[in-house]
Amino acid sequence: MKIAYITYSGTFKYSPANNFNETQELLPFLQNKGLDISAEIWDDPMVDWEKYDIALLKTPWDYHQKYDQFKLWLNKIQSFHIRLLNDYSVVRWNMDKHYLLEVADAGFDIIPSIFLQQGWNEDLKTLFERLDSEKLIIKPCVSGGSKNTIVLNKNTTVEDKDRVLELVSEGDYIVQPLMPQIQQGEWSFIFLNGKYSHTIIKKPKVGDFRVQQIFGGTIEVTSPAQQYIDLAERCISRFAKGTMYARIDGLMVDGRFMLMELELIEPFLYLSYHSEAVERYYNALVEQLAI
Repeated sequence: MKIAYITYSGTFKYSPANNFNETQELLPFLQNKGLDISAEIWDDPMVDWEKYDIALLKTPWDYHQKYDQFKLWLNKIQSFHIRLLNDYSVVRWNMDKHYLLEVADAGFDIIPSIFLQQGWNEDLKTLFERLDSEKLIIKPCVSGGSKNTIVLNKNTTVEDKDRVLELVSEGDYIVQPLMPQIQQGEWSFIFLNGKYSHTIIKKPKVGDFRVQQIFGGTIEVTSPAQQYIDLAERCISRFAKGTMYARIDGLMVDGRFMLMELELIEPFLYLSYHSEAVERYYNALVEQLAI
């Protein structure tokens, strides 16, 4: 069975940890296990997709910048009857943050959110009132890596209005309170083939809210209480059943886990932060191939 390991043409800025670099060493690891797997850039026009049976999404990290092109690519490889991991329906559902409404409707705690449709032009002050916060964070509904993500201050709504209108003219946006708990860290629960693997906490550098390493964020391993693992498992069972990989991101707020993102397309999985995670990833892939 021939597998395309889907990546992109950009650079990789995640640091290695514990003598393993997920962006550079995972593919050779899988190849050394005997899998017929080759890296392919998803938007490379020279790729002969019809020779592949499976497309494994790993690092197509620019898909949100080429959203329409990515949707066409999904349609194209699906027309060749290539199986996608994760599944096409899951990926399409997870591409737009409006999915959070469905998660909330199912009874899971999410960060309070307001969605602004493209072309929105109302009073910024009402957003602060509705979300009961002095600071808000606004980000695209289709986004990644904190691109076009800004903080709004209740005291500077007049100055910020033009910037917000410029952003919203380009697409739908989600607005949330800037949660102070982000300073204690964003939790990421990683699942492989529906089974819990490990958890890490990403913390921003002092004075920032972005937890990504490229912005100075740090990573630490944690062992969450079983109640939080059980909650994450229920979320996976409801919205990511059958997925080979999944990452649930959120904050701990007064003892409750509040979901920020359900990452089912191309999440970094922090495989180097658990001694068994790389092997678990391989086993999850082998189990999927057997379906």
